[in-house]
Amino acid sequence: MSLPTLHDLHRPLGSTGLLVSPLGLGTVKLGRDQGVKYPSGFQIPGDDEARMLLRQARELGINLIDTAPAYGMSEERLGPLLRGQRKDWVIVSKVGEEFENGASNHDFSAAHTRMSIERSLKRLETDFIDLVLVHSDGNDLHILNDCEVYQTLAALKQEGKIRGFGFSGKTVEGGVKALEQGDCAMVTYNLNEQAEKAVIEYAAAHGKGILVKKALASGHVCLEPGMDPIRASFMLLFAQTGVASAIVGTINPLHLAHNVATAAQVIRQL
Repeated sequence: MSLPTLHDLHRPLGSTGLLVSPLGLGTVKLGRDQGVKYPSGFQIPGDDEARMLLRQARELGINLIDTAPAYGMSEERLGPLLRGQRKDWVIVSKVGEEFENGASNHDFSAAHTRMSIERSLKRLETDFIDLVLVHSDGNDLHILNDCEVYQTLAALKQEGKIRGFGFSGKTVEGGVKALEQGDCAMVTYNLNEQAEKAVIEYAAAHGKGILVKKALASGHVCLEPGMDPIRASFMLLFAQTGVASAIVGTINPLHLAHNVATAAQVIRQL
C-alpha cells in the first residue's frame, strides 16, 4: 500500500493565483542553528541530505518552500539545491529581518526592502519570488503605518519581481490591516496559541491567503498520553477554512513522511 501524499490536495493561496500544498517545508534548519527555539538541538544537514529531503518533500506532494534572509545560509543553499526545479516550487521568502553575529536586527525602509529582494533573487537563482512576507519585529501597526516596506513590496509586485506579498506578524490588528492591503498573512496558530484566529477568519471572508507558522508549536506540543499531537494539531488547523498551508520545519525524513500522511488523512476526513 502506498503512503498518502498531498498531490491532489493543493489549494488556492487566497486570490494570488498560486496553488499550494497544505503543508509547506520550512527551511530555517538548512541555514541556521543559533537562536532558534526548538526543544532539542540539531545539526544543519549537508547538501546531500538537504537534496534528499527536498526530493522527498516534492515526491510527497509538497510544493511550498519557506525561507528568509534571517535563516542564515538558507536562501544561498536553496538556489543551487533547487536548480532546474523552479516550476515545481512556490517559494516564500521574507524582508525586514537580518540575522548576523547571533542576533536579529530589523530594517523596514524602502531601500533595505529593495536591496533584500534583489539579494534574495540572486541567492535563490530566480527571476521572481512567488510570495514575500514582512518579517515583523512585533510592532505590526507601526511597520504598516509608518514604514515604507509594504508600499515598496506593492511596487515590486507591479514590476514582476514578486507575485504576491504579505505580513508575518504577531498581532490580530497587524494581521487584519496587512490583509486589507496585501495578499497573505502568516499567523501563529496551534494547540497552545490561538490568539490570531480572527486574522484567519478575516482572510476566509475576504479571499486572502493564510500561512500558519509554529503549527506544531515548534515541537513543544504535549497532550494526554496516547494522543497523537501531530494529528490533533492538524485537526485544529485544517478545520479553519481560511488556512491555505501550514509550514513545518522538519529535517527528519521520517517526521516529514508522518506529517504528510497525517495531514492527508485529516484533510480527507474533514
